[in-house]
Amino acid sequence: MLTPGGPVPEDVRAETGDLLDVNVWLALAAPSHVHHAVAREYWMQPGLPRVWFNRVTMLGLLRLMCEPKVMGPAKLTLHGALDVYSYFASLPEVGFMDEPAQCGHVFLDAARAMKQSSPRLLTDLYLASFAQVARLRLVTFDRDFERLGGVEMLRLGASTH
Repeated sequence: MLTPGGPVPEDVRAETGDLLDVNVWLALAAPSHVHHAVAREYWMQPGLPRVWFNRVTMLGLLRLMCEPKVMGPAKLTLHGALDVYSYFASLPEVGFMDEPAQCGHVFLDAARAMKQSSPRLLTDLYLASFAQVARLRLVTFDRDFERLGGVEMLRLGASTH
């Protein structure tokens, strides 16, 4: 398994850092993933900020690691996926953050204000709302977040090299 690029500075406050999208966690966990090298480059950077799971990203990673359409022959059993999650969660640089108090309200207001009502964007909208309220930077491969606005974001990909 990957280990982060460096220790977490002692003065890091719990509410700082990066909320990794499910696609980044999956790319880190699966060496055969098309974006593994880019995710690894992010992960190994000196001074990696504290990185966070929330319930959505945790469940999404577990589900996708067990999905044959996503993982192909590298598909894991539920117990195998739980082991991968437990490994990441055990690292001192990785935390789990419960939903901030205002996240649900921000999410619902943003969902009601969406000009295009695509249910496909609801999880992205939730993660963006979570990151905004928690004051985290959202790290993703997904371009859809660029349409949402209001959240600090790092989109990994060819342009980040």
